[in-house]
Amino acid sequence: MTIGRIAAAAILLAAVLAAVLIYYSQIHGFYEPVQLSDGSDTVRIQLVSADTGRPEPIPAGDFRGIDADSSPLRFRGCFTTPSPLTALAETFVIKDDAEPLIAPGWFDCFDAKAIGKALEEGEAIAFLGQRNIRDGVDRVVAVFPDGRAYIWHQLNEKYRN
Repeated sequence: MTIGRIAAAAILLAAVLAAVLIYYSQIHGFYEPVQLSDGSDTVRIQLVSADTGRPEPIPAGDFRGIDADSSPLRFRGCFTTPSPLTALAETFVIKDDAEPLIAPGWFDCFDAKAIGKALEEGEAIAFLGQRNIRDGVDRVVAVFPDGRAYIWHQLNEKYRN
């Protein structure tokens, strides 16, 4: 083998390793599981009251969630709620511009395309969970009539173009 072939092989190997590391860090590396709790250090499921404009907790169970410190938009979660959808719609702020963001493929309980389609077709309702959970980012909760619910963060009007 010539020096040129060895150098080319080394460059190719380095490029492949870099690609694998970048892929892993984006899809798996930064995410950590989050827990459902009443404590401030974990996720609390809340919706903004139409009367007071303040977040109020709703009952939730079977929570699965992920988040990453690298971006406030990486938060996703799936849970169930026994609260009737009609009662929620009468009590809490509905978010008409809800757009679920794609989750990593391995987080299989959150299907952004299916949730988005259900919201468009009126099969689910999206609620404002909390305004400005971080600067320019709102927490959104989508609820289905059967009690399935999904939660994510999305940019609000401050940063949306």
